[in-house]
Amino acid sequence: MALILIAAPMLSFAQPGAQAAPVSVEVARLDTFSASLWVSGTVISRNDSRISAETDGRLTWVADVGTRIAFGEPIATIDDADLRLDLRDSEAQLESLKAQRRYQTANLDRLRRLVSNNNASVNEIDEAQSTLDMTDQQIRRAEVAIDQIERRIQQTRVVAPFAGVVVARLVQVGEFVSRGSQVARLVDTENREIRASAPLSIAPFLREGLEVSIEHRNAQSLSPVSRIIPVGDERSRMFEVRVAAKDPSLVVGSPVRVALPNGDPRELLAIPRDALVLRGSEAFVLRVNQENTVERIKVSTGIGLGPLIEVTGDLSEGDRVVTRGAERLQPGQAVQIQGG
Repeated sequence: MALILIAAPMLSFAQPGAQAAPVSVEVARLDTFSASLWVSGTVISRNDSRISAETDGRLTWVADVGTRIAFGEPIATIDDADLRLDLRDSEAQLESLKAQRRYQTANLDRLRRLVSNNNASVNEIDEAQSTLDMTDQQIRRAEVAIDQIERRIQQTRVVAPFAGVVVARLVQVGEFVSRGSQVARLVDTENREIRASAPLSIAPFLREGLEVSIEHRNAQSLSPVSRIIPVGDERSRMFEVRVAAKDPSLVVGSPVRVALPNGDPRELLAIPRDALVLRGSEAFVLRVNQENTVERIKVSTGIGLGPLIEVTGDLSEGDRVVTRGAERLQPGQAVQIQGG
């Protein structure tokens, strides 16, 4: 019994220290933000092309739909048998011209020796030199023709100008294509952005780099405005805004909603972005109360401003929210604040 009475106080003394988790906190504060207007947007690829053939011929292979193609890899191939025959013919013509040049060079040297002995005229030398010069030009033209054929052979491999996924085959194996014929559609699924249309009335409140909230399938994330196209449509009175698509779950073609600033700035409650926890369709923060235990507070987000984000919910100015160490915390768990 004595042993039990001694061990029990030791156990109750060690338990709080074992439960306390080290965290970093910052306080919620009032900051200046703009009211937001939710507009519709679409996730698009920054590289979405219909790849065309650069030479004529019969298709021998086209990549299947869904194939991931790296930069410079072939999307389709064209039969190059006729071109290779043309190449062999042009190479034979080039060798014939080179043989003529060797004979003409030797003949010109012989005539120059005869002139020195007065056994040949100057006109004969001039004629031989002219013939040799013409052969040199023919050789250059033959070399250019060979380069052109070799380039056309290279063009029988329709290669990807960027890395992407084949989403459509526009021709089939065995079909004859002409130069400029579309072969396949290639989409870069990694380099994405959001295209949204906004009313011209909010143009004064937008700037590149401004972070805005993106809503997709009831889940929210933050992304900066990447580009603003300052030209409005005369009929709709709308202009285009591009927003970076940082969320990897956003698929090209997905519909999203974008919160854009609408009106003059006003004072709203803000917290550091690091304090915001996004899990599925829910956004919340972990507030540290006076007893140094955490409370889970559900919030809604608004406009971002630098490292801060507007929130609405059961939070007040001065509330301490966890910015680091929140990954494994549970409501009611004791914490130890780092840095005082």
